[in-house]
Amino acid sequence: MHVLLINQFFWPDTAATGQLLTDVAREMDPDLHAVTVLCGNSVYGGVDAASPPPVRIVQCGSVAFSRGRIGRVVSYASFFVGAVVQGVRGPKPGLVVTLTTPPLVSLLGTLLNSVRGSHHFIWEMDVYPDIAVDLNVLKQRSIVTRLIGTLADFSRKRADGIIALGEDMKARLIARGIPEHKIFVAENWADGSEILPGPFQKGPLVVHYSGTFGLAHEQFTIAEAMRQLRDDCRFRFVFAGGGARRGPLEEFCRAEGIRNAEFRSYAHRSELGRHFAEGHVGLVTQIPATAGAVVPSKIYGIMAAGRPVLYVGPEDTTPARVVERHGCGWRIEPGDAAGMVRLLKWLEQDRAVAQEAGAKARRVFEKYYDRPIGVARILSILGLLETSHSTPARAAAPSAV
Repeated sequence: MHVLLINQFFWPDTAATGQLLTDVAREMDPDLHAVTVLCGNSVYGGVDAASPPPVRIVQCGSVAFSRGRIGRVVSYASFFVGAVVQGVRGPKPGLVVTLTTPPLVSLLGTLLNSVRGSHHFIWEMDVYPDIAVDLNVLKQRSIVTRLIGTLADFSRKRADGIIALGEDMKARLIARGIPEHKIFVAENWADGSEILPGPFQKGPLVVHYSGTFGLAHEQFTIAEAMRQLRDDCRFRFVFAGGGARRGPLEEFCRAEGIRNAEFRSYAHRSELGRHFAEGHVGLVTQIPATAGAVVPSKIYGIMAAGRPVLYVGPEDTTPARVVERHGCGWRIEPGDAAGMVRLLKWLEQDRAVAQEAGAKARRVFEKYYDRPIGVARILSILGLLETSHSTPARAAAPSAV
């Protein structure tokens, strides 16, 4: 069968959606499936030095991706036009899988479903236009918002299936009027062979944040907690990555004289294990308005590294459910900086608590969230599990959702 995968990011780009799609593509048997990937021609994250997956990669669009708002829209449009041309002109796909970069690229899957009879699945990484409204990028009742919502839901209702990243995202989609029977929950994953637990280091208790610190991430609680602990050498805060909220947080630390905070660039994928091992606690944050519109995936890398999760975010979300269900970390309500400070002081005084929670996190990760298990969940939903390279014992592991 010819399988067509469509997303602006793919190998060698290390953007999160590109990594996940690359992991899935690697497990599709090239002897049974001809896999084509339509992707962009620029790099958002770093560059993956690993060998390419055994698929045909077609780069679409002539405008490089830009983080600026106007440049991003132009890049999205360029990719979308190029992908439409390639999708319509190329071999007929039996299965089309569209992600959500750019938004509304699922319309191409709907087109191929209508014109060429291809089965179509949407793998939702962000729920549009909800996330844009939640972040005040779009007004809830604007013409643009209603248009995007109408088009996105038109595509969703005609898809053969929709993959949601958690029960909170599923609830968002149902609230938009999407039939529940179309929605399949499959959480994301990390690679447990690349990210391995390291020993807990002596010295200050390190709260570690890795990856994009963007508009969907809560910053005020952690900022106030750092302000209260700025003169306490028993604590250190490390932020590695980038994003829209990183600059303001870094400026806040300079203005407040917070000298036990450190800011670094993104870590290469091959360095993540060593990177995470520097921390005693892995930090994940989310503003309440975005619950279900996005599902933070940082939690899985933290768990792979054998570190407990400190989640600053709303209760009815996937990270909160994972932490509560498995006892592999702690949740702080956004705004409760005092509660965060109390927790960190407790963990600093009794280091064994964090180590025990970290060991539990790794065990839970190996059971539910390692790469072969996560990939198998996706392939099973797409009807491709029996013809994949996934390890049978791991592929049969149940989801924790």
